[in-house]
Amino acid sequence: LDQIPIELQHAFVAIEDERFYKHNGIDLQGIMRAAMITVSDGEMSQGASTITQQLLKNNVFNAYNESTMEKIKRKVQEQYLAIKLETVMSKDNILENYMNTINLGNGYYGVQAAANGYFNKDVSELTLSECAVLASITKNPSRLNPLRNPDDNKERQLAVLNNMLRQEYISTEEYSEAVEDDVYARLEGIDVSSSSSSSNYSYFVDEVIEQLITDLMQQKGYSKQQATNLIYAGGLSVYTTQDMRMQEAADTVLNDPDYYPGNNFTINYNLTVKETDGSFSYYSQNNMEKWYNDNGDSSFSLTLSNKEKAQNYIDTYKEAMTANGGTVTFEDSHFIVQPQISFSVMEQSTGYVKVLVGGRGDKNTDRGLNRATDDVARQPGSSIKPLVAYGPGLDTGAITLASAIDDAPYYYSGTDARLVKNYTEGEYLGYITVRAALTRSQNVPAVKVLTQITPAVGFSYLQKFGLSTLVSPQNPVNGSHDVVQSLALGGMTKGVSNIDMTAAYAAIANKGVYTKPIYYTKVLDSEGNVIIDNSIPETHKVLKESSAWLLTSGMESVVSSGTATRAKVSNQPTAGKTGTTQFDTDIWFCGFTPYYTASIWVGYDDNSRQVSSVNHTSIWRSIMEQIHSDLPSGEFTKPEDIVEVQVCSKSGKLPVEGLCDHDPRGSCIITEYFAADNQPTESCDTHVKVNICNVSGDIANTGCTSVSTRILTKKPSSDSIGSNDSGYTTRDAEYSITEDKLTKLCTLHQRAATSSTNSSSGSTSTNNSNKNNSTTPTTSTSGTTHSSGSSTSTEKTTKHN
Repeated sequence: LDQIPIELQHAFVAIEDERFYKHNGIDLQGIMRAAMITVSDGEMSQGASTITQQLLKNNVFNAYNESTMEKIKRKVQEQYLAIKLETVMSKDNILENYMNTINLGNGYYGVQAAANGYFNKDVSELTLSECAVLASITKNPSRLNPLRNPDDNKERQLAVLNNMLRQEYISTEEYSEAVEDDVYARLEGIDVSSSSSSSNYSYFVDEVIEQLITDLMQQKGYSKQQATNLIYAGGLSVYTTQDMRMQEAADTVLNDPDYYPGNNFTINYNLTVKETDGSFSYYSQNNMEKWYNDNGDSSFSLTLSNKEKAQNYIDTYKEAMTANGGTVTFEDSHFIVQPQISFSVMEQSTGYVKVLVGGRGDKNTDRGLNRATDDVARQPGSSIKPLVAYGPGLDTGAITLASAIDDAPYYYSGTDARLVKNYTEGEYLGYITVRAALTRSQNVPAVKVLTQITPAVGFSYLQKFGLSTLVSPQNPVNGSHDVVQSLALGGMTKGVSNIDMTAAYAAIANKGVYTKPIYYTKVLDSEGNVIIDNSIPETHKVLKESSAWLLTSGMESVVSSGTATRAKVSNQPTAGKTGTTQFDTDIWFCGFTPYYTASIWVGYDDNSRQVSSVNHTSIWRSIMEQIHSDLPSGEFTKPEDIVEVQVCSKSGKLPVEGLCDHDPRGSCIITEYFAADNQPTESCDTHVKVNICNVSGDIANTGCTSVSTRILTKKPSSDSIGSNDSGYTTRDAEYSITEDKLTKLCTLHQRAATSSTNSSSGSTSTNNSNKNNSTTPTTSTSGTTHSSGSSTSTEKTTKHN
């Protein structure tokens, strides 16, 4: 207490508890005065809480969202404990603890933190006027914040000084000098409400505080209020995992306006009105939007590009809300730049979070919305495919990178019998390997793989990957859950958080081992004792090492030749996956190098606009290249149980000479990586050699005189290669043949040959020397010929009911 100026002590006592040095913990005179006001006003407007009671309230009780009866009960408990406390603690000790834990706004708990934050000086250096400013805040730390609401604070500051003068803590001369001191001009020069790159409490620090509160509650048994007070005023030393060089690089790039077209923003507005009957009404930007829509302005949007127009909207709305004579007691408005972003970086080998950015533009509050860690329900799009479909498929042995999947019209099963559409609507590529499907981000193969392994298995892998927002069938939300086929494309009930995606991809980069994100390594108390050791990571196995490496190899192709070529980090192998939701309202890239894993999300907070014009992969690369600027080139170390095998790209099996290498589109023989225990042993049975009657287009028989020999790929039988009712065909339709067409022989020339035989004068035709002149062709891998004429048709995929 001797380090706190006596003027500051007197300022708090004068305004908060003028009989502090006389009462025994409760102020009977103050209680009577409060009771009189309550009877007069009809509401509990004043509680006559002493400093001793406030100390208990702030450190023992949870006084948020209380009902009237709960508030009365708490007051009685406070009074009882206050009397008890004053029998074991001196007035000086009580005042010292109070002043070191009180909430003084802007995230400052305690007078030392507030002095540093508001005035950039030690508490011992505060002037009388500055002491009065701090003492003014505690009644309402938000409304009386001297930076955001200097006029309101000034009014309260004068009350503090008047009380100090009346109670003879200061002289008339000192009073006049303090009143004349333009203290708020000094406040204006201190930037504490700035962008994430320079805010006293960055998004990273916000999350450290949230994590530490949780850990103190779980490990030490603290209440939330006790944990909060200890963090802000307990003199703790917290060792974080943040790398400031990396953080500054990310902040700079992510806030570069050149990456974002236009000058859009959304209105954030809060208004409190005291009505003529004494009640209070509270309004937000959502109420404002509804009011405009209800009053016939259906075109109104909270997302605008003209600030003058936005202010006119606000003024009109405020005028309407106070039209009945109410007075504004609180108003806060600011514009949030759009589109928004989130970004996080983890060191996959340790689980240490190095960078966290929860938004771009001005950061208007501490511990507010953090888009990188909060559950803000953003859909992951195709960035979920490696986690829910391809990774589990490789890990269970259901697929390999060479598995050939027919990218053809396909329907979800059950009651949700919708056509699965690729990002480029109407584009179906036909037979495609898993690597190619991942590289090009085709949707149908991902859904087919998830269907093959079952959505329940895919869901269980997402749980192991640490996604915290999953909705199980046992606990549905509004009847919906995530164990569905559309999960393969990111169709989730609640969406995902950025840090969850980064941690999941970090598990792939870390040889299949998931590590829970770590924001700090240890916490010391004010005496240097370790109270929390957080250096040992929580880990568990998700994928086999071989599966993780194969998946990484597949995602390297995404970066080298697929949808994320702009994400390639110079001098470092790079793997990752893009994600784009329907209508382009969310775009993602999650990727990694041998050193670090990072995820970026871009979108409008209200999902109102497309963001496809934002080059998010270039943003990701720009940050990662700065992060890796001093690092040697790394590698994704290949496990010993990975083998290379030549296969046919249309079957994923061993190639057949004369067929797979003679495909009319070029040789289909490729070299692919496999886990040693899941390499192909069977030969290609997809390629077939067929003789086609050029007249009928069916399998040629001995009566056909004009015949072409072709090598095609065989597909399951259906009326056509594609889907009649979908209106789409596959790109490989002219090179494919269905199984039923392989047995459909030319009947046109069969009839002609039979007719010629019957009309002859008993002679035996050479064409009829074999009683069955339309011998059914043998298998394709033997090289025996087949024929079919529907070379331009497409496969029909029936609906799954």
